[in-house]
Amino acid sequence: MRRTPLPWRALLRAGALALGVGIPVAALAYVVRADVGPVAGWDEHAIRETTDWTRAHPAVHQAALVWQELSQPRWVYLAGSLVCVWVWRSRRAPGRAAWGFGTLMASWLVANLSKEAVQRARPVVQDALVHAGGTSFPSGHAFASAATGTTVTLLLWPWLGRRARVAVPAGAAAFTLVTGADRVLLGAHYPSDVVGGILLGATVAGASYLGYHGFTSRSATPLETA
Repeated sequence: MRRTPLPWRALLRAGALALGVGIPVAALAYVVRADVGPVAGWDEHAIRETTDWTRAHPAVHQAALVWQELSQPRWVYLAGSLVCVWVWRSRRAPGRAAWGFGTLMASWLVANLSKEAVQRARPVVQDALVHAGGTSFPSGHAFASAATGTTVTLLLWPWLGRRARVAVPAGAAAFTLVTGADRVLLGAHYPSDVVGGILLGATVAGASYLGYHGFTSRSATPLETA
């Protein structure tokens, strides 16, 4: 018989995951905000090299602009929310759907609060390829893609077959990585902004699921907690 985790143990696991990733990301945020150490230099070099390459390849530039619009956080979160509605209506799993939607909204909030807390300036690129407002760390596009991809994968897991359990997380990871690369190719974000966004987004979703699973595993149906 499979043992189910006690709620407090699930919370400890969620907290450990959040701290295990959050502390290094916070250290990265401090380093890049204070412009100390080699990371800032690597960031600047990467931005110069990638934007020069993008500028020399107009087709890549155009494709990156299109991808930028498709991967806007509002569209990514909307797509994830529609999956939550499908799980609620078609799979009759309202608790699981509510967890997914709540996690997406929490991710959106954490991303915006993180940007306000760090207040890192955007890259300054000569002959800019795109004009982006707001602050730079973490990348909102990368954060939304990682958080939504992780949430949707965990949300749908009970209904995925063997092949889908490879295809869905692989597709989510590919979407996130392409989105992160897009932000650097356009000079909208430094590489460290993208790394921070991906790590934080995936961590928020993963920690949220650990807590949800621990609190519902004793009373909910297998599909609600799988």
